[in-house]
Parts: sequence; structure tokens; C-alpha cells
Amino acid sequence: MSEQVSGETDSSPCQSCGACCAYSSNWPRFTIEEDEALDLIPAELVNERLSGMRCDGDRCCGLDGEIARAVSCRIYAIRPEVCRICMPGDAECAMARRKFGLPVLA
Repeated sequence: MSEQVSGETDSSPCQSCGACCAYSSNWPRFTIEEDEALDLIPAELVNERLSGMRCDGDRCCGLDGEIARAVSCRIYAIRPEVCRICMPGDAECAMARRKFGLPVLA
């Protein structure tokens, strides 16, 4: 059961991108989440330091699909705060999209 990365509509650029979820293994970190919220994230998706999401290289293990084609987040409803604040077209989005050679969103 995968949920949309964007949480918006089917036309969201996030569903055909996923660059932010594969930018860096240091990005999907836990910051201001309450312990109760973190406890909802499946243990197999949490890194060994318990400081963020587990990654395969730079790619978050909660991301399904192919970057720049079609992606979804396996834990969209309970994703970490760092994932919630990255918005289409913001500075973080632009930085991640550039890494993958994608045009920056306006």
C-alpha cells in the first residue's frame, strides 16, 4: 500500500520526481518529531543510529518507484518532519532536482 509523495493531487510534480527522497542519506533525519510519532515508523525503515530514515546509498528506503518517472512514499502519512517541509519548488527541492539533472520547478 503506497501513498502519494505529495499528498496533493495526481498532477503533483512530486509523484513524478522523488529527487528529495534520494538526494542524501543525511537528509531524511529526525529533528523535532515526538517519540510517539517516531514509534509509528516501521523499525526496518529507521537507520541504525535511530537518527533518521534508513537509506540505500542516498535513497530513502521508504521511497518506491523510479526517480524522475513515478514515485511514492511507503509511509507518507507518518513521514518525518524534514520530508513534510520540503515543498515543490522550494530551495531544497531545487537542490535535489539539480542533482538529478531535472529542471527546477517555478
